[in-house]
Amino acid sequence: MRAASYNIRKAVGLDWRRDPNRIVDVLAEIDADIIVLQEADRRLGTRAGVLPLDRLQDELGYVLPDVTERPLSHGWHGNAVLLRNQFGGFQTSKLNLPTVEPRGAVSIQLQDPAFEIVGAHLGLTPGMRRRQMAALEAHLRTREHPVLLAGDFNERQDGKLLFQAPSLVVSPGPSFHSARPAAALDRFVLSPGLIPVRSFVHNSPLAARASDHLPVVLDFEIDS
Repeated sequence: MRAASYNIRKAVGLDWRRDPNRIVDVLAEIDADIIVLQEADRRLGTRAGVLPLDRLQDELGYVLPDVTERPLSHGWHGNAVLLRNQFGGFQTSKLNLPTVEPRGAVSIQLQDPAFEIVGAHLGLTPGMRRRQMAALEAHLRTREHPVLLAGDFNERQDGKLLFQAPSLVVSPGPSFHSARPAAALDRFVLSPGLIPVRSFVHNSPLAARASDHLPVVLDFEIDS
């Protein structure tokens, strides 16, 4: 199974044009079963979503589980998850994280196969990130099923991540800034029951200009 995490910067590329179709083209290159997105909504006003949902559904076969609180949004605090139609039923929920700014995490509980996807975008200050990571680590430890946590951790140093064994942190590599990647801000955390096979940063010519982050990709297996 393949998962990807991508901070799409509200579909604004390095040329400062908002081009949602360019984001879809990058997702088509990756061909993942699960896409965890950050900044899928505009930040101000109605916080309208920026995703071309018809194209995602018709061309790539993705559905968007509803985690919204605003009628025009595609995510919650910009966090959204796309799933391929191959999955069965699912349940959605929101995880309230400690914050002084609009932050949070979204959870998608899949029924077949039975595991959970959590998408998050952590804060900009070290103290707040520590509190948010502690809350996410506590969530992982309460679950009786496997959990895949993915997102923009806004943390440059792996040593400052608070996730402990048996959870496993996977840092595919530098994903920010897309013009000259130097910081590994985008990561995955796997709870027991998920086995990483391969991870990488998707650095295509199109991805290098579609957002200020590059997508990160994880191929994994579910331990049966």
